[in-house]
Amino acid sequence: MKLKMPDFDVDHFVSDCRKRVQLEELRDDLELYYKLLKTAMVELINKDYADFVNLSTNLVGMDKALNQLSVPLGQLREEVMSLKSCVSEGIRAVDERMSKQEDIRRKKMCVLRLIQVIQSVEKIEKILHSQSSKELSLLEAKSPLLTGQILERIATEFNQLQFHAVQSKGMPLLDKVRPRIAGITAMLQQSLEGLLLEGLQTSNVDIVRHCLRTYATIDKTRDAEALVGQVLVKPYVDEVIVEQYVQSHPNGLQAMYNKLLEFVPHHCRLLREVTRGAMSSEKANTVPGYDFLVNSVWPEVVRGLEEKLSSLFNPGNPDVFHEKYTISMEFIQKFERQCGSQASVKRLRMHPAYHSFNNKWNLPVYFQIRFREVGGALEAALSDSLEEAPAGSSYCLLATHVVWVSLLKCWSDQMFLPLLAHRLWKFTLQILARYSVFINELLLRPISNESTKDNKKAVAASSKEPSGNPSLSEDQGNGTSPETQCLPSISNTQLVYVAADLDRLQEQLPELLEIIRPKLEMIGFKNVSCISGALEDSRASLSASMPTLNNKVVQDLSESCFSYLKSALEVPRHYRRTNKEVPTKASPYVDSALKPFYRLQNEYKDILKQSRINQWLESALSESTQKYYETVSDVLSSVKKMEESLKRLKQARKTVIPNHISSNGGMSDDNKIRLQLALDVEYFGDQMQKMGLQTSNIKSFSALIELVRTAKDQTTMEQP
Repeated sequence: MKLKMPDFDVDHFVSDCRKRVQLEELRDDLELYYKLLKTAMVELINKDYADFVNLSTNLVGMDKALNQLSVPLGQLREEVMSLKSCVSEGIRAVDERMSKQEDIRRKKMCVLRLIQVIQSVEKIEKILHSQSSKELSLLEAKSPLLTGQILERIATEFNQLQFHAVQSKGMPLLDKVRPRIAGITAMLQQSLEGLLLEGLQTSNVDIVRHCLRTYATIDKTRDAEALVGQVLVKPYVDEVIVEQYVQSHPNGLQAMYNKLLEFVPHHCRLLREVTRGAMSSEKANTVPGYDFLVNSVWPEVVRGLEEKLSSLFNPGNPDVFHEKYTISMEFIQKFERQCGSQASVKRLRMHPAYHSFNNKWNLPVYFQIRFREVGGALEAALSDSLEEAPAGSSYCLLATHVVWVSLLKCWSDQMFLPLLAHRLWKFTLQILARYSVFINELLLRPISNESTKDNKKAVAASSKEPSGNPSLSEDQGNGTSPETQCLPSISNTQLVYVAADLDRLQEQLPELLEIIRPKLEMIGFKNVSCISGALEDSRASLSASMPTLNNKVVQDLSESCFSYLKSALEVPRHYRRTNKEVPTKASPYVDSALKPFYRLQNEYKDILKQSRINQWLESALSESTQKYYETVSDVLSSVKKMEESLKRLKQARKTVIPNHISSNGGMSDDNKIRLQLALDVEYFGDQMQKMGLQTSNIKSFSALIELVRTAKDQTTMEQP
């Protein structure tokens, strides 16, 4: 409550409360609260009245008691402080003595280590000096193994010397002894190198084993591996790797790699036997910690290849580069199999020389050259020209043939490299996407009106169209709008070829997946569903062009057909007032109208699916029939209007109109027109059935046949 707060302010309290209540109400509440506090205070005093009264009585003599306690408490305090001072001095003295003892102990350890260093140096020097006398010469002549055992003893002592020398680092005495240690080190290494080379030259397993164990004892295994690399491996590598030999022989690189691989079984057999053990019984005598293939042989091989065969890594000729890279990777695999263990292979792959060798192969440049090579040929084929595919191809157009060849080439053994799998996969999708764009651009071209006999020649002839108009690219910079620029035309034959190629390419995409799958599994890629899904997306992109292509073909067929069917408008002109015989067969225009459909069925049945042909025929005939129905309906309506007009005129003149009835008293001209149209439509339907189509699937045909049959029945009823 705010009234109990130590920083209570009356003015602030009143100004705050008046915002919520009236001052009169605040005053009444405060008076009520005052009465409550007063009542509570009176009740508290009455409740503890006896304690209040006796409060002063209980405190009588309290000051004397406190004064009596102050003296002994002061004495006790002085005694405690004196004891604390004595204890602190004792602790300080103990700490000083312990610190001195620790310092003495450290100095003693340093002295002992220095003594040990001096003793080890003197002991080693004594052994070396004694063995350098005539006795050592006799022993060496008698048994080289004894020298190895002596060196192993020296190495053990030298190892202790090194340990104590490291612990005594910074001591003045050690600096004085250091030259003697350096001399011992040089002499020991020189002796070890000579003994190791002697053991390798004489194929003495025991000497090599003792020597390598000595190297391991003094922690100089890398020196032994470097010595083997310089003395044993380097001369052999320099002799084998000769650029002139590689370039002058057909299989020079392969032969060179085979000779390098022969080094391990022929020259490293003894070292592998000592460090690994040829048999299980020899495992106990092996010297661990060495890997001569990784640390001795491989670095020298890489050095020789990089220094003496620099043309090996030149990506200028992609075919040669691919061959060299493939042979080199096979060499690495065979070398890894000679390592003998997974741990050794892992060390090889982590070695800097291994990474240096792999980084020398400029795979990005190789891919760029291949990309331009394949992409350039593809773009040339996807130009405005539409040429036929070469003989033997499963495709009709050269463009589609090159697309498929490009896809196969990306994953062929002559171009594919495992480390470029991701780039080649992206390139594959780009090729399919580029072809999809190419198809969409083709569908924007107008259809050329070529004659039937020139259709087969048009594919080759259309390739000359773009070159005949070189101003197209020049006008693009002169502000000419795209709508005003003329696109090269495309023939209906080419449209058919495009449709056939699209269907064929979509069918072969699963074959491409089966070609890609083992290549990806080679690099450990298992998510084949992702790859198949991407190919399915590309296939869907290609199939998305089919509706537009179908419409374009159907429109062309329909227009070609109706260009003849509209000749039905000329039927009245042939029979009115011409006194022609009664028609008994269909008009010639019907056969002409059906020629594009016959040609589609007969000439393209080997490259198009029958379902595709039937789809086009039904759609085109449906559109043509609808227009044909409108035309026939207009003709019949015109004939009927003419007939009614003549009847009214006859009634008006009460005479017979000449030429309305034929001279032989037969069928009227109007009925001949109706009969001719009926014969045309019936023949039109018969020919559709001969093409294997159901007239019920042709829109508006049922209405058309009903229309002409009604007119034909009317003709029959009017006959006398």
